[in-house]
Amino acid sequence: MREIVHLQAGQCGNQIGSKFWEVISDEHGIDPQGQYHGSHELQLERINVYYNEGQNGKYVPRAVLVDLEPGTLDSIRTSTYGKFFKPSNCVFGQSGAGNNWAKGHYTEGAELVDSVIDIVRQEAEDCDCLQGFQLKHSLGGGTGSGMGTLLISKIREEYPDRIMNTFSVMPSPKVSDTVVEPYNATLSVHQLVENTDETYCIDNEALYDICFRTLKLATPTYGDLNHLVSLTVSGITTCLRFPGQLNADLRKLAVNMVPFPRLHFFMTGFAPLTSRSNQGFQALSVPELTTQMFDAKNMMVACNPGNGRYLTVAAVFRGRMSMKEVDEQMLKMQNKNTSHFVEWIPNNVKTAVCDIPPRGLKMSGTFIGNSTAIQELYKRISEQFTAMFRRKAFLHWYTGEGMDEMEFTEAESNMNDLVAEYQQYQEATVEDESVYDDDEEPLEDSQGSADYPYDEY
Repeated sequence: MREIVHLQAGQCGNQIGSKFWEVISDEHGIDPQGQYHGSHELQLERINVYYNEGQNGKYVPRAVLVDLEPGTLDSIRTSTYGKFFKPSNCVFGQSGAGNNWAKGHYTEGAELVDSVIDIVRQEAEDCDCLQGFQLKHSLGGGTGSGMGTLLISKIREEYPDRIMNTFSVMPSPKVSDTVVEPYNATLSVHQLVENTDETYCIDNEALYDICFRTLKLATPTYGDLNHLVSLTVSGITTCLRFPGQLNADLRKLAVNMVPFPRLHFFMTGFAPLTSRSNQGFQALSVPELTTQMFDAKNMMVACNPGNGRYLTVAAVFRGRMSMKEVDEQMLKMQNKNTSHFVEWIPNNVKTAVCDIPPRGLKMSGTFIGNSTAIQELYKRISEQFTAMFRRKAFLHWYTGEGMDEMEFTEAESNMNDLVAEYQQYQEATVEDESVYDDDEEPLEDSQGSADYPYDEY
């Protein structure tokens, strides 16, 4: 069994995290007390990926819940699934990070981080064969972004050969909770670029649009948004949790999806998304799912994939369907939209099929795309960052926690480099030589014969 250790940090991370556990427990037939009441032997076949087996056949989520204030974790504890999580795996401070990245990363978070890493270490030691970690957090606040990225870098130090996977909620201008979001997000992206293997970007603005336009909800609540996120995450993790015709694990996904180490930020999408009133009028079929999956309106990030090109795509289909039809539809999709896929990565669409559909649906599809259009997201954050940073607005809150202005400048230029890198590969063609760094000298010139100790002999 290939186990995954799940972490959730901050208010947002804990809310989408606990929703995720509700959804997958339901799919595996596990009740809020951790007892199995399922109907299908496949539900337990790979249950160990996310759960440990406790006493009396109780299944315990391999989850670590972290926050710098007790509020969110208290409300999880008093909810239906409150008795579900292992009490010693809930770690919280008392002071809060007050939406300040520096507090989460350098001061308050740093005090708490060792106790969290101890729990992670215990969970990892209980695994037979750990495949990696997944973290749920947001980039706009203090704990999820500051302490979340601190956790990532600490785990990276201890487990450099394991996959690090994050579900990161990106800030967006229409749904802004805090004024200093651009600072927190930029400082976080600076860390994510270096320290994660795959990051699934989720964006409140896109989620609001889906709820409002597609699902026809007049006043979407955070509950509705979190439900959308949990549908998507449950789809992405399907291949890890159920035996399918093609089994992906975190590493296979990373190898197939990340052509260049820094470009590991994915857009996600889910189908079918229809309003309640329209549900009865739509027949679910593979062509319908495929069309919806690639539709910009179904993307969980507020940027239009039509403005960029796909480097790689993965699609996870769920439900009983013919593999042949899935492959045909995906091929058709590629041929119809050749201009939206880079032609220097042939066969850049990976498909997986799992027989077990999500609760309440006959079939569904989850979309994961590595598109150069995601640079729009970073451009947006960067513009807001620059506007404030030019006047040094709000900076004293960060320098007061011991941060240096240089760190802001570095984070800004790293994010701008990321945007430039996406742009460079968007414009690259097969014949184009300029993409390859030809200004780099060959190894022996630049590094002397240190790399070739046998030259003298």
